[in-house]
Amino acid sequence: MEKLDNNTFRPFISSGEKVVEFSASWCFDCKRIKFFMPDLETRFGKTFRFGELDVDEARKIAEEFGVKGVPAFIVFREGVEIARLRSREAKKEENIPLFLERVMMDNKSPA
Repeated sequence: MEKLDNNTFRPFISSGEKVVEFSASWCFDCKRIKFFMPDLETRFGKTFRFGELDVDEARKIAEEFGVKGVPAFIVFREGVEIARLRSREAKKEENIPLFLERVMMDNKSPA
């Protein structure tokens, strides 16, 4: 997972499909999620690239995207938000892969 900051966030989301985890160093659930993120990156890495943004280090970006709680996941395509998993749902480990699967299914291009 790529560590993002105020300087790297916009270039990161500007192309392709990206998943950004909005987190904080003090967040217990964010620390817990770190343990299974490598599995998610392996499982979904052909579709998404993953990044992590600390909301305390990038407050303006968190405010701009209306991130009120952490952890939260936002999926971007070509710099535009296409889906969001809010903090309450993101705290349950099983919800994150279900969310990513749903995003993949909802955004498949027609054959």
